[in-house]
Amino acid sequence: MSRIGRMPVQVPSGVEVAIDGRVVTVTGPRGTLHHTVAAPIEVAKDGSTVTVTRPDDEGANRALHGLSRSLIANMVAGVTEGYRKTLEIVGVGYRVQARGVNLEFSLGYSHPVTVEPPDGIKFTVQTPTRFTVEGIDKQQVGEVRPRAPTPGREPFGQAHGCPAGRRHRGPHPGVCINAGRGHPRRGWRQDGKGAAGR
Repeated sequence: MSRIGRMPVQVPSGVEVAIDGRVVTVTGPRGTLHHTVAAPIEVAKDGSTVTVTRPDDEGANRALHGLSRSLIANMVAGVTEGYRKTLEIVGVGYRVQARGVNLEFSLGYSHPVTVEPPDGIKFTVQTPTRFTVEGIDKQQVGEVRPRAPTPGREPFGQAHGCPAGRRHRGPHPGVCINAGRGHPRRGWRQDGKGAAGR
C-alpha cells in the first residue's frame, strides 16, 4: 500500500465533502473546490473520514493512489485555511505597487506592467519589492508567476523557504536566479559569455 494513499483524510467541522461518481466536491468557509479522480482509483466517505483505495499494485495505480489522496487533502486544507506564497522582486530599480486588485510592476520598461489576478487569486503588496499570492487552490497559487520582462531575465524568486546557497547571481548584473541542479543557466560565467568550461 502507498504510505500516503492509505492515510485517511480527516474532514474538520464546517467542511462538507460530496462524492458524485468520480467527482469530489469539497465545500468550506473559504469556498468550494472540485476534483475528478482518475480511474481506477476509488474514493469513499465514512462520517468525517475520506479514504482513497486502488484495485491493484500496478505502478501507475500506486502513483495515482498517493496523488489522489494528496489532492483531496489539499482541497480540504484550502477551503479551511487557504494557501499563500510570498514572492520577492530582485533587480535594480524593480518595484511593485497595488492598483485596486491588480499589481503594477516597474521592471525597466518605459511603461509599467499591469498583472491581473486570475479568478480565485488575491494579491497583497507587503513592500515595494515583496508581495503575496493567496487562494484556496494550492496548484493555482503555485502556478501564479508574473512573466519575466525579457528572455533570460527572471526577476521573481521565492522570498521564503529558499535554502541557503540555492540563490545564485545570474549572468545579468543585479538579477538573481534560482539555479538548482540541472538549471539551464547553472555553470554560466559571471560575464555571461558562455559555459564555465568545466
